[in-house]
Amino acid sequence: MEKKLLSIIIPVYNEEKTILPLLKKVQELKIFNIKKEIIVIDDASRDKTKEILYKQKEFKLLEQSKNQGKGAAFKMGLKKAQGDIIIVQDADLEYDPQDIKKCLQPILAKEALVVYGSRELNKKNSKGKSIFFLGGKIVTWFCNLLYGSHLTDEPTCYKCFSAQLIKSLRIEGNGFEWEPEVTAKILKRGLLIKEVPIQYFPRQDGKKINYLDGIKALWTLLKYRFKN
Repeated sequence: MEKKLLSIIIPVYNEEKTILPLLKKVQELKIFNIKKEIIVIDDASRDKTKEILYKQKEFKLLEQSKNQGKGAAFKMGLKKAQGDIIIVQDADLEYDPQDIKKCLQPILAKEALVVYGSRELNKKNSKGKSIFFLGGKIVTWFCNLLYGSHLTDEPTCYKCFSAQLIKSLRIEGNGFEWEPEVTAKILKRGLLIKEVPIQYFPRQDGKKINYLDGIKALWTLLKYRFKN
């Protein structure tokens, strides 16, 4: 049986403190009968992130000429990805790469084409700062209201896709709104988004999202409910 290839796409912006330990964890990840490619996209970082990345090996490094957002970085990585399965990995150590295995299993077992790692399904997780926790709950509730879904954690980082599926979507958003956009388009196709419990280690500072991103997420979900 031919080995599957997993593409791990890592958008990076100003993560000089965490990028090295994160890359080490991803590079050391062992998944039975799965090969992996690591694609890092530097979104025009202003700190020493790019300098650090230049000195590393064992991954494909792509660069944005100017800062465009997580969605734009993901789309750049997606164009270069050769994998049968695609997953997104944040560079800030909030998510443990060991949980990638959990996200892969339902796709490998042909139980789903899309798997989200849910922070809510793991009751041991810290909730982090209350404003971000509440914002995530609101976005998830609104998504379920509009699309009749039963998700517990729509804004999660760990979104794992069949490559054929994610590449069939026309993703318009360049910022954080690319995620609710993809969720909306998948749900409108009548596809199941399976969730698995994952660990979560909320960062104490440097969070790159704010309440405006939450509002944009709600608007994005509403827009694609009625837009083809």
